[in-house]
Amino acid sequence: MVALLQRNSCIFKLLGLCLLFCCLVEIPAVEARIRHYKWEVKYEYKSPDCFKKLVITTNGKTPGPTILAQRGDTVVVELKNSLLTENVAIHWHGIRQIGTPWSDGTEGVTQCPILPGDTFKYQFVVERPGTYLYHAHYGMQREAGLYGSIRVALPEGESEPFLYDYDRSIILNDWYHKSTYEHAVGLSSNPFVWVGEPQSLLIQGKGRFNCSSIATPTLEPAVCNTTSPDCSPYAVTVVPGKTYRLRIASLTALSALSFQIEGHNLTVVEADGHYVEPFVVKNLFIYSGETYSVLIKADQDPSRNYWMTTNIVSRNATTTNTLNVTTTTAPGLAFLNYYPNHPRRSPPTVPPAGPAWNDVQPRLNQSLAIKAHRDFIHTPPQSPDRVIVFLNTQNKINGNTRWSVNNVSFTLPHTPYLIALQQNLTDAFDQTPPPEGYDFVNYDIYKKANNSNATTSDGIYRLQFNTTVDIILQNANTMTPNNSETHPWHLHGHDFWVLGYGKGKFDINNDPKKYNLVNPIMKNTVPVHPYGWTALRFRADNPGVWAFHCHIESHFYMGMGVVFAEGINRLGNLPSSIMGCGETKGVTHRP
Repeated sequence: MVALLQRNSCIFKLLGLCLLFCCLVEIPAVEARIRHYKWEVKYEYKSPDCFKKLVITTNGKTPGPTILAQRGDTVVVELKNSLLTENVAIHWHGIRQIGTPWSDGTEGVTQCPILPGDTFKYQFVVERPGTYLYHAHYGMQREAGLYGSIRVALPEGESEPFLYDYDRSIILNDWYHKSTYEHAVGLSSNPFVWVGEPQSLLIQGKGRFNCSSIATPTLEPAVCNTTSPDCSPYAVTVVPGKTYRLRIASLTALSALSFQIEGHNLTVVEADGHYVEPFVVKNLFIYSGETYSVLIKADQDPSRNYWMTTNIVSRNATTTNTLNVTTTTAPGLAFLNYYPNHPRRSPPTVPPAGPAWNDVQPRLNQSLAIKAHRDFIHTPPQSPDRVIVFLNTQNKINGNTRWSVNNVSFTLPHTPYLIALQQNLTDAFDQTPPPEGYDFVNYDIYKKANNSNATTSDGIYRLQFNTTVDIILQNANTMTPNNSETHPWHLHGHDFWVLGYGKGKFDINNDPKKYNLVNPIMKNTVPVHPYGWTALRFRADNPGVWAFHCHIESHFYMGMGVVFAEGINRLGNLPSSIMGCGETKGVTHRP
């Protein structure tokens, strides 16, 4: 009995110490977990828009598997490259890779590509809830179907500043029938061959091409089949009276889009992983690389289904083929399926038309409307340490058509920057930094410029660690008179504050006085509107090397991008798995 009392006394003392410890030290309610995925990437014949072609699948699907995790979890993806004749790399779009810059998945910047037959392990922490993406970052493979969603939830017991009953992810993208090889060869040729407008728009990997427009009808049954299950319309099933969070993401190769749901308002509540002061739209304008969460209430007539549609904006979505036949990109069509209606039951109405493709003002208005949620404002530094202005232009360099930033067209080196900088391989890339501005006084952004002095370079911008950097993106006229295009710019490794948008040429003396320094939204991708400018601010506080580029596949391929390096001396040894190309051939590790 005495022994029993003594043992119980010890237990009670331990419990008391545990309670005291719990009061003094904040213990997380849920431990972070490891989310392990094994993926195989390969080519397969698929018919996403009813037209059969080779696409890149992940575990047999496009879009690939959705990564589901909670804030603080570690994600491990073992990726096997079964493309047989092609390298591959995957970028985790919106994941900042704090402490793991070698897992950013940017070939030529943070790693050597994954060779055919090899398996590469990506490992990173998802440190912030929100809606993110993954996609190929080698050549132009993204447009071949290698992409998917990342959904990061709050830990159990924590809540978001809005209520909903169910959660769905929807990826929007445009779709071409030609291969990425054909596109790449055309873009690199002299004379230049443009990729043209896409044949279809897909909603969650499904679309509907007009098979009757094929030039050789005898091939139609084999090449284009409207009964293929691959292209049956995508449906989001809703229960009447419930509220749904739709995580809308764009991974278009070229197109800016408008997304709308017949008869339903969209309440915007999240952008690129940050909570938004809610606002209501009928049409959600979304650019390649952007993600939004919108809330919809299933409050319409439940006896029928409704259209979900997406349309191209900012470009006239028509193209003329070699037979001089003009076609228009097939709009994206899907169903909002009210239970218990059949999910394939077509709505009794005509799909709603999207907004006018060439009306810039509504798109600019939406950009200006996005503000940080009042309870989640991250106040930006009130002034920058450095200001860099990037003029986006088209150029001819040695007869080839290129996109340039400040008259410099970006090229990737054979040795990834992360390795070259950490190991001081000074011959791996041009050590001359690119220009930080252009001829503000004399350059006319509204005229087709000669830009005959444009050059190519793989030089980079070195940022002092933990400083504040302002980036001004300035749009201008292309080599086509009276034409300026929309460019969505994406920054790896960081979020930035969007300080403002404007029309015309940026005034470096007066426009900064109009910046929103009170409640600017933070994002990782932002549009630059035609003949306009966009101002960003970020902290160079993530050791590594980070790409900043136009998210349009052909534009980045043609040189529309830059690279930032910061805090390289803070990195330890790099994984040998990211080496094996350029000056690291045969090198497993250098101290």
